[in-house]
Amino acid sequence: MADPSLCFILPNAEPPEGGAETVGNKAFNLMRLVQAALPVPPAFVLPTSWCRARRRGGPDANALHLALRAGIARLEAATGLGFGAPRRPLLVSVRSGGAVSMPGMMETVLDVGFTPHTPEALIRLTGNPRLAWDCYRRLVQGYAETVAGLPPAPFDALRRDAITAARVDNERELDHRALRHLTQAMLERYEELAGAPFPADPMAQLMAAADAVMRSWDAPKAAAYRRLQGLDDEAGTAVTVQAMVFGNAGGTSGAGVGFTRDPATGANTLYVDFCFNGQGEDVVAGRRTITDAGQIRRLLPHVDRELESVRTRLEALFRDAQDFEFTVQDGRLFLLQCRHAQRTPLAALRIAVEMADGGLITPSEALARVAGIDLDNIHITRFVEPLPPKLAQGVVAGAGVASGPIALDAEAARRFAASRTPAVLVRAETLTSDIAGITCAAGLLTGAGSRTSHAAVVARQLNKVCLVSCPALEVDLTARVCCIGEMKLAEGTQISLDGNSGAVYAGRLGVETERPERELAMLTALRTRPACETGRDAKRRG
Repeated sequence: MADPSLCFILPNAEPPEGGAETVGNKAFNLMRLVQAALPVPPAFVLPTSWCRARRRGGPDANALHLALRAGIARLEAATGLGFGAPRRPLLVSVRSGGAVSMPGMMETVLDVGFTPHTPEALIRLTGNPRLAWDCYRRLVQGYAETVAGLPPAPFDALRRDAITAARVDNERELDHRALRHLTQAMLERYEELAGAPFPADPMAQLMAAADAVMRSWDAPKAAAYRRLQGLDDEAGTAVTVQAMVFGNAGGTSGAGVGFTRDPATGANTLYVDFCFNGQGEDVVAGRRTITDAGQIRRLLPHVDRELESVRTRLEALFRDAQDFEFTVQDGRLFLLQCRHAQRTPLAALRIAVEMADGGLITPSEALARVAGIDLDNIHITRFVEPLPPKLAQGVVAGAGVASGPIALDAEAARRFAASRTPAVLVRAETLTSDIAGITCAAGLLTGAGSRTSHAAVVARQLNKVCLVSCPALEVDLTARVCCIGEMKLAEGTQISLDGNSGAVYAGRLGVETERPERELAMLTALRTRPACETGRDAKRRG
């Protein structure tokens, strides 16, 4: 039997003994954010022991029901809302979280808690019919794929049909009437494919979502990531159930992912992707092209200032560069996650020496952080000029340059790697299920996705050149060809990716390199400094 105790992410709640090993890295860091008075929606956590017990055949459904019911009662008290209530309804997200962060490898279910009467109740609560129907639509679509294991294509087809019928560019432009019809169509499609109606009981939804999150610990992509990183298969994931905040509440709302420093180059600047009137999965799933980040300063200047403040506070709290997910609801900022930022070796070097130079960490800590990096092989690479005309333009998610034959799926990338010819993996979307192909490829090019999608984060961590959001790319897996701009290219054709400019070129281009002399010189200087803390560190900690 799993330990039935729950942990809570609430003001004045005590972090558990065992830290991240008990509640997962995600929940433990959220507890630290709450202690630091940063804005975090209330939540409760099923510890990792539940997942370990599930893998051994337990816990039974009654124990899970009792634990979730107890946690929901605390969330209801904290929010003043009711789970499944006919008025003032509470919706929750159900998120995974191992002791070590595994970006995008396990599942999340958003907007859990709908009954057939919840849309009207949410409209009464918020005055926003579009929000109510958009959340219901998102729950049905996400639950169908993640919990019920239904194929996503039939639901995506309904979404595309609704966009076409409304003559708009994307679902964010659908009005509440179109979203209501879309939701009803998805409910019908769900019943048709699942052989049963969509569950109308919020607690049944929550129990199934929590089980799906625990089950995702053993998903092939999660297991592959653990093998790659040398992580313990037996550790299990925690399940965090958190009160929803709504980035899809209108024009002053949105969802985003930020890095406190550029994870590709290490530059000391805020690095953000943001989607107005969207939810977090729109940013991190890799299926959407996200282009709104540049508008935050103009449309939500107070949020832009808050994000800069959050950047400074997170680095002071964790003493390292952080990756954080956030939601803005009606102009109010909430933090949903933070973790140590995955970064390229070049970025790791620059961040370490600049943090030591600024007194945020000691010289000995900086040296320890780069100890596992092959400094002799850190180079800044670029293509030799003059360059040919580019085929297309993408958004840089991983720096450097790469050339290789086109591989249109992970299996093709593995075949090229087996023949000692690393390929460029070319995909319509940026998906973490491609981890096996990303691992053995020289670079990644995708038509959709964002710099901070989970797959792009993994590609950067593996030091792969990565370009996302390339609208000129079309992939035909049946014919095993792709179109990049006006050129049709068969699988195996050589292309080149420029992770400095975002350009895509035909053929294999010459490469020149240079050493990061500034950062290496700073590292040499650190080696000559005392191993003790700097005066600034001592003052800050004293």
